[in-house]
Amino acid sequence: MKREETVDYHIKSAWHAISRMYNQQAAEEGFTTAIGFVLININSTEGTPATKIAPKLGLETRSLTRMLKTMEEKGMIYKMPDPIDKRSVRIFLTDEGKKKKERSVNTIKEFNDQVREVVSEEELQDFFRVFEKIQLVIDQVQTAKGIDVSKPIFEL
Repeated sequence: MKREETVDYHIKSAWHAISRMYNQQAAEEGFTTAIGFVLININSTEGTPATKIAPKLGLETRSLTRMLKTMEEKGMIYKMPDPIDKRSVRIFLTDEGKKKKERSVNTIKEFNDQVREVVSEEELQDFFRVFEKIQLVIDQVQTAKGIDVSKPIFEL
């Protein structure tokens, strides 16, 4: 089987192109796609417990810790003790962080709008159904190997 005939080749190729595009746009704003995804996962009004962010993004805690430090140094976030669980820390967005989050969300929405201009609703629904089936296969493989499949990557 040629690589162009494999499902994962097309998924990986498309994701790398999307990632490059997002990284280029984020760089113009002075941050990275990874930071953009972290920003998207922080509640703009209530903050978010630091322990909840890494699992949502499928990140290792160490990676997130470094990223949060960078974000704090760049004035995008600040940390406060959780009012309910004093052992926990909540991450809040600064005004700058809110602007970067809004830019990240808009970038994703703009790309999706552009895709919807060239892909019909029917084609898009077929695409989503195919990806749901692919995800079921992935979940089956991971469950068989004892891997937790309940962690979302990101939410808008």
